[in-house]
Amino acid sequence: MVNLIWIGMIVVGLIYSVVNGTTSKVNTAMFDASTQAVQLVIGFIAVFTFWLGMMEIAKQSGLLDKLTAFSRPILLKLFPELSPKDPALGFIMSNMTANFFGLGNAATPFGLKAMTALQANNPDPAVPTRSMITFLCLNTAALTLFPTTVISLRMTHGAPDPMDIVVPAFLATCFSCVIAITLDRLFYIFTVKRSRRRR
Repeated sequence: MVNLIWIGMIVVGLIYSVVNGTTSKVNTAMFDASTQAVQLVIGFIAVFTFWLGMMEIAKQSGLLDKLTAFSRPILLKLFPELSPKDPALGFIMSNMTANFFGLGNAATPFGLKAMTALQANNPDPAVPTRSMITFLCLNTAALTLFPTTVISLRMTHGAPDPMDIVVPAFLATCFSCVIAITLDRLFYIFTVKRSRRRR
C-alpha cells in the first residue's frame, strides 16, 4: 500500500509539472536531491560505523548478555506474560540498547526478531498480545541517550555544536517513555475491565 501511495505521489507530481510547464525545475530538483542524499549518507557513515562497532564489541564481549541479565527483573515487570527464559527478552533488550544509543537501523532487526519471538507464543496470530503492544510502545517512544541520527544530520549541515541536543533529547525521550508505559498500562486495565463487564 505504501508503494502505491509513493507511486501515486510521483505520478501526480510529474503530471502537475508537465501541465504547469515546470518539468525542467523538477529535473533540477531531482538531481539536487540525489546529490544531497549521497552527501547525507556519507555524513552518517562515521557516526554509525563507530556506534555499530561499539555494539558489536559489546555483543562479542558478552556485555549485552550481562546487561540483559541485569535488566531481566525490570523487563519481566514490563512483560509479565513472558517467562524468565523467553528468548524474546534478549531481542527486546538488544532493541532497547540500540535505541538507547540512537541506532535506529541497528534496532530494527532486533525489533523484528523480538516480534517474531513474541508472535510464536501468540495463541491468536490475528490479535497482538499484551507483550507485543507493550514492546511496540517502548520501541516507538524509545529512551535515547545519544541521538546518533540527529547528531549526524546536525554535523552534516554544519551545526556549531552538534552535541548540544543530547541532554534535551534524553529528557524528552524519558518523558515520552514514561507516558508510553503509563498509557499502555491504563489501556490494558481498561480493556480487562471492559472484557469482564461483557462476561
